[in-house]
Amino acid sequence: MSFTRRKFVLGMGTVIFFTGSASSLLANTRQEKEVRYAMIHDESRCNGCNICARACRKTNHVPAQGSRLSIAHIPVTDNDNETQYHFFRQSCQHCEDAPCIDVCPTGASWRDEQGIVRVEKSQCIGCSYCIGACPYQVRYLNPVTKVADKCDFCAESRLAKGFPPICV
Repeated sequence: MSFTRRKFVLGMGTVIFFTGSASSLLANTRQEKEVRYAMIHDESRCNGCNICARACRKTNHVPAQGSRLSIAHIPVTDNDNETQYHFFRQSCQHCEDAPCIDVCPTGASWRDEQGIVRVEKSQCIGCSYCIGACPYQVRYLNPVTKVADKCDFCAESRLAKGFPPICV
């Protein structure tokens, strides 16, 4: 049995063909994609009932003097002098360049790997710098714990257990 150039090229072509496709299959194996959360509120579907805000308050043990989420009721008068209401969600926007993180002297305000701006309660000294820096005015100083609080997409109470935020 003689080994010719033709058999060599054919054999190498076969090897390259099969190993090339196998390596490309390995290259295309699904990688764990990074999860980044965002909240989209369809204001056209909101009727201003505030059930989402009440559920947030109960789930996250928000005191009466504070709010992680509120729905603003904005009166709009049309051409017939009839007043209709426009409802606007007010909660943390989890800013890309969050000023509340930059001003925190202890590092208690931080962004997690999923893009959620969080408050580490054990590090917060209650200085209120983050509250003053928030352009949306949606942080508050919890009168019971004396630390800053805000919407965190129910990260510990729901997301960690595989559930969406309670307001969704």
